[in-house]
Amino acid sequence: MKKNSIIKALLIVDVQNDFCPGGALAVTDGDQVVPVINQLIDQFDVVCASKDWHPDQTIHFDRWPVHCVANTPGADFHPQLNQDPIDQILFKGTSNRDDGYSAFEATNINLTQWLKQKGVEELTIVGLATDYCVKASALDAVDQGFQVIVKQEAIRAVNLLPNDGNKALNEMKQAGVEIV
Repeated sequence: MKKNSIIKALLIVDVQNDFCPGGALAVTDGDQVVPVINQLIDQFDVVCASKDWHPDQTIHFDRWPVHCVANTPGADFHPQLNQDPIDQILFKGTSNRDDGYSAFEATNINLTQWLKQKGVEELTIVGLATDYCVKASALDAVDQGFQVIVKQEAIRAVNLLPNDGNKALNEMKQAGVEIV
């Protein structure tokens, strides 16, 4: 590593079967982020990936269809996602009392502490879905002091309302996230 080089990390958010076509809470074209992520993944010093990892019953399912239940095929990563470079998997949404949108709410590890121990200063975020888990993770990353980049070609939105994805991008920009 070069002296004075910035340690860069990639956070892959929830690229799971239930968020891809045919899944319980499919994001339109959600699977199209996979080849883009696979092209990017080797450019980073550190790679982590979050998984929604819900219990069978949670208040989260009052709002959303049942999805990404822990230890089910729907909670598995998309089969074409290159998992070999992933250094840490983050489990979120594990409580039956909350949503767990942000990867920084992981219950198996303190993500901020883990990234800082690795010397990470710049965090690039990709995955699903722009208007929920990507946005929540990006905003939390900014709050934790990281320089945050979101790769627009490697995210997709739920878009409950037609413009939710664009609104999320604008909210992230206003918070200091660089959208590329």
